[in-house]
Amino acid sequence: MAVAASTRPARQPITVLTALRSPRQLSREVLAGMVTTLALVPEVISFSIVAGVDPMVSLVASIVLALAMSILGGRPGVITAAAGSVALVIAPLVHEHGVQYVLPAVLLAGVIQVVFGLAGLARLMRFIPRSVMIGFVNALGVLIFMAQVPHVINVPWLAYVLFALTFAIIFILPRFTRAVPSPLVAIVVVTAIVIAAGLTVPDVSDEGPLTGRLPGITPFLFPVTLETFQLVLPTALSVAFVGLMETLLTAKLVDDMTDTPSHKGRESWALGVSNILAGFYGGIAGCAMIGQTVLNVKTGQARTRISTFVAGLFLLALVTGLSSVLGQIPMVALAAVMMVVAVTTVDWHSVKPSTLKRMPVPETLVMVVTVAVVVVTGNLAYGVLVGVILAMVLFARRVAHVISVERSLADDGESVRYEVVGPLFFGSSNDLVEHFAYADDPASVTIDLSRARSGMPRLSPPWTRSRRNMPATGLRWQSLGWMSAAPASTAASPDIWAPEHTRKSGAARPRSFRV
Repeated sequence: MAVAASTRPARQPITVLTALRSPRQLSREVLAGMVTTLALVPEVISFSIVAGVDPMVSLVASIVLALAMSILGGRPGVITAAAGSVALVIAPLVHEHGVQYVLPAVLLAGVIQVVFGLAGLARLMRFIPRSVMIGFVNALGVLIFMAQVPHVINVPWLAYVLFALTFAIIFILPRFTRAVPSPLVAIVVVTAIVIAAGLTVPDVSDEGPLTGRLPGITPFLFPVTLETFQLVLPTALSVAFVGLMETLLTAKLVDDMTDTPSHKGRESWALGVSNILAGFYGGIAGCAMIGQTVLNVKTGQARTRISTFVAGLFLLALVTGLSSVLGQIPMVALAAVMMVVAVTTVDWHSVKPSTLKRMPVPETLVMVVTVAVVVVTGNLAYGVLVGVILAMVLFARRVAHVISVERSLADDGESVRYEVVGPLFFGSSNDLVEHFAYADDPASVTIDLSRARSGMPRLSPPWTRSRRNMPATGLRWQSLGWMSAAPASTAASPDIWAPEHTRKSGAARPRSFRV
């Protein structure tokens, strides 16, 4: 699955009203929400076991999250539920201090996410390099595929027959009709065969018990004290930022898949509000489910909030009224569906030998490291964080060595002019000092900065060290044509740029440092 270029013009998004007026699109939205729900259930149940909470708690929290985000969220089509990344963060708190501290941690995490969204910090997403996004997408495909492998090994031979049948339906049915998503048909057909024939294969009920009862409002079983706040704060911060990162990355991924924009700030504070609601009712937080979102948007062709709202309602119906049927869905059928999603998620163009030959080595390195960190840690947020840091370091290293200085000596030999070309920042200052002929320069030195740029006009200029290395006797220093990425009002600050002191030796000559 290729990541769209950011320069591609955005399409006009399909609205809920447009979908309601189009029977074809409406059926897509409804069916996409249903098939996504079926793929969501086993993961939510397994993640609840990781977090150390009852499966029904995670399922009900997922219902609340899906319904709330379908109304409040800023990116239609994104499936939000109790996710594995959040479960991994919450698990240590549950194991060390008890499940009663999950609620305050979730509530505090929700407040942090609301503040993050209202403060507009989601705009920082635009600084994630394209190479990191490609690595994120490829790592996502690897993780989804690896998560399904345990469901297709050490199982009865009949399970492999059902596994193959699921694949066959998924790939063959679209040749005849696309009115109904082939993954949904595959799950229904395989489940019907298992129930009708009384086959014994691993199913959803093996992942955890499904009682069919809603837990109700979460009771406050924790002391409201400063000690509780200090206890849950580290977990709350981790939940907030891991959830935000995965949600915003998923929203960006859907933006690229659909060529439509989204409101990242709204997505952020909506996630916080939804987690607060889920905390009060379910007691566990969540975030965007990337694999199910890809299934919803790419396979199901969903484009509006209808699909996510239907997913929440269908999950509610399954949990409360059809839990017995839900528990009989074969895991191999769901695993086959998610494996297809995994294969279609990977940006195969980015790993072709011809593409790798054309790509700059730093870009390839960032992509590979992002994938490697995600696969090793199992956490998409860690991979993205390491990828961004590596991309920044490689960019600074590359830019630091592109600066050049041209030296021109006057005909009378009494003055010299240096023309600086390139970006001036902390990384290039070390190279800059090597370009001046300190011992051979005459008394008058002029620095031409008309072709140099810097985003740090208020900081000490990067050539301060060079100025100090100049001859002390009779030096006349001038800096001309300073260009800056900052506003014009701050680009020139004579008092700041001026030398701190004037050194004199022998006959005093005028000395100036002018911007």
